[in-house]
Amino acid sequence: MVGQPRFTLFSLVNGLLLIGVAIATLYPVWYILVVSLSDTAYVVQGKVFLWPKGLNLDAYKEVLQDSKIPRAYLNTIFYTTLGTTINLLMTAIAAYPLSQKDFFGRKWFMLLIILTMFLNPGIIPNYLLVQKLGLIDTFWALVIPNAIWTFELIILKSFYESMSTSIREAARIDGASEFRILFRIILPLSKPALASIGLFYFMGHWNSYFLPMIYLNDSLKYPLQVVLRDMLIFSEGNRSNLVDAAALAPQALKNATIVLSMIPVLMIYPFAQKYFAQGVMLGAEKG
Repeated sequence: MVGQPRFTLFSLVNGLLLIGVAIATLYPVWYILVVSLSDTAYVVQGKVFLWPKGLNLDAYKEVLQDSKIPRAYLNTIFYTTLGTTINLLMTAIAAYPLSQKDFFGRKWFMLLIILTMFLNPGIIPNYLLVQKLGLIDTFWALVIPNAIWTFELIILKSFYESMSTSIREAARIDGASEFRILFRIILPLSKPALASIGLFYFMGHWNSYFLPMIYLNDSLKYPLQVVLRDMLIFSEGNRSNLVDAAALAPQALKNATIVLSMIPVLMIYPFAQKYFAQGVMLGAEKG
């Protein structure tokens, strides 16, 4: 007879810790949603805690009526979509030769690439480089300097190495070029890893605010995170085009904007989660 699982003090403490971590992680998100849906009077009086009070959508109406928010939303979607596409393409191409054991100087190239994770030149040299390239106040300033992320490159390289070499050898015997092997054979078999690093790239672009704040001068080109930052820091002084604080609580406006910024991520992540876990695990087999 198979023994029943024993209830121990460790399992109790472990369960309580996990519950505490879950509450600490989820409650701030829940509170933001609750405040954004609550009546202004209750928000100002600090009576909103676990559930919305005086349910209304006034904060969302005011946020969406502000011309800067929809424009920033579209900018973020454009930057994230095109930026992630370029990141995936460049990473896929760069990881392929580095995964070939007969590639000359392979170890030295990898050493130089890994060093970039620890030896960053800093924001001023990067800014001067972008300025010399004439990319200031353009979308390319957000993409070209960060076209390949080292960690994502290592994941995809390791995934390529985990594939059977007989696949590439058979294609070479049939006369296929390296580019044909990569785009027709390797990449279709690498969907889990591509989905994994694609999620990293997507989250990085979607949440990016520092680089746009540094490289973009035109406020019409600002992504949502920069506009949200302005709201959080200068909500009443610099956001006079929204609504008077006496009519609608600034906190409700901030939280409504935060909720709107989280919607795409919450919609995409459940579908990409299985690829995220599978891609990282498979890519780490030979890492």
